[in-house]
Amino acid sequence: MNVDAALKEAMSIDGAIGAALVDYTSGMALGTLGTSKDLDLTVAAAGNTEVVRAKARTMEMLKMNDAIEDILITLGKQYHLIRPLTGRNGGGLFMYLALDKARSNLAMSRHQLRAISDDLDV
Repeated sequence: MNVDAALKEAMSIDGAIGAALVDYTSGMALGTLGTSKDLDLTVAAAGNTEVVRAKARTMEMLKMNDAIEDILITLGKQYHLIRPLTGRNGGGLFMYLALDKARSNLAMSRHQLRAISDDLDV
């Protein structure tokens, strides 16, 4: 699946309001798709890059021999999911998905985002 198809698939998840594929070495979004005027996906990509970097540094300092599966940020009205890509071409990239909390199922959203990320070919 290419980037555009992956973003469209992510936006088909119940409650999705924005999706992005992000390069966390630069903080730049390689693609974005969203329905909310209140969510600037470029700013979200850059900000969430710092979240991923901070967690990776913390794991390194703790000498944790493990990988981040996903990061969940729970807000009052939204869920924000960050899923680093693990495929051979996915190093340094993550999928970002913002969800309307009232219209989404968190467990199903995580499952669907995992499947999309696993099928993504960059």
